[in-house]
Amino acid sequence: MSGELKELSFFADPDIDKLAALVFDLAAQLHQERQRRMALETVLTRSASVDPEALKALAGDAAFTADARAALDAAQARLFDILAERGDRRTPLRAGSRSVPQASRGG
Repeated sequence: MSGELKELSFFADPDIDKLAALVFDLAAQLHQERQRRMALETVLTRSASVDPEALKALAGDAAFTADARAALDAAQARLFDILAERGDRRTPLRAGSRSVPQASRGG
């Protein structure tokens, strides 16, 4: 037995494997984010820190919507980086990738 680990493959086309892995990862992230958001909303409304109607009103707030869209665009760019990467998926992405958080410069 060699010490080399083989990358798991479930489909003949490695791109389909990559897409399937991405879909399952996104599903897991979506579940975690939804659960955390629900917990946060529940804590804030139960403690009367936030009015539930104020949360609903944010959907029509232009600044909030713009910030949310910018965050979505950045997240989607990271996903496309994952789809486009080549090589061993067990190694980190290149440092220049948008998928890798960059340290802020300045203090």
